[in-house]
Amino acid sequence: MGEFSWVADPASGIRQRFVEANGLKFELAEAGDAKATKFAILLHGFPELNFSWRHQMPELAAQGWRVWAPNLRGYGASSRPEGVPAYRMDKLMADVATLIDLAKAEAPTDEIMLVAHDWGAVIAWNFAIQKVRPLDRLVIMNVPHPKCAERELKHWRQRKKSWYIFFFQLPWLPEKMMLANDAKAVRQAFFNTAANKDRFSEADLDIYAAAAQRPGAMHAMVNYYRALVRYPEAREVGDAMVDTPTLVIWGENDLALDIHLLDGMEQWVPNLTVHRLPGISHWVQQDAPEEVNRLLGDWLKG
Repeated sequence: MGEFSWVADPASGIRQRFVEANGLKFELAEAGDAKATKFAILLHGFPELNFSWRHQMPELAAQGWRVWAPNLRGYGASSRPEGVPAYRMDKLMADVATLIDLAKAEAPTDEIMLVAHDWGAVIAWNFAIQKVRPLDRLVIMNVPHPKCAERELKHWRQRKKSWYIFFFQLPWLPEKMMLANDAKAVRQAFFNTAANKDRFSEADLDIYAAAAQRPGAMHAMVNYYRALVRYPEAREVGDAMVDTPTLVIWGENDLALDIHLLDGMEQWVPNLTVHRLPGISHWVQQDAPEEVNRLLGDWLKG
């Protein structure tokens, strides 16, 4: 497997390595005491990388957590299996499960927390609902509970915002569009919508653009959306209840996800805390890192 998708600043305390889980190789960023018994696994979204957690990893490490942030399958220098079926929800959840198993084999754990944004959060909701592995805490950023998504997709206000999911079902064209002009669409996805544009430097955007342009990467990234639509049975949610204590942090200025997606979430998540950040974009943990870190820290202490 090739070199890392980005190189962590040594001062951040973030370390990088490759690990093997579920028959794949994952590019992993980690922080904190390798023997800490509190373990957090952070799942990134599209078109991101584990780099998107660079502001949260040192903060969680300082609070005594052992932190792992993998690049999901298909992303960065992680393995890139072929074909749409390789990106079914059950396969994605198995990756997370086996990474948790690996972490527990390396050091015993008293507490396991899943922190997730965007596509990572789609996986995390399903993981918690299906109880693939026991979780003590769940943190979700800017993705609704599946039942809220199902309800809101019946409304035009959300359907028109979800146009890209339908566009991504087309063959080859989405990849071509996303990668054109040095992956300009990838850069713009972050920069054009961010509230705090200084949080997305040219160097940061270069990291995302370069990762997306690795051979086969964008094809794999778009295949997540294709598999989501083609294999609904892989994300069967049953009664959809989430028993895990859950924190939801939501940037209100999300161009893809309507604010009504938050309505009624407590019906399926009884132990729920929601914090809405006015004016902040979908890329909440990068757009408002200090605020996100403060909310996360307060909730963990509480």
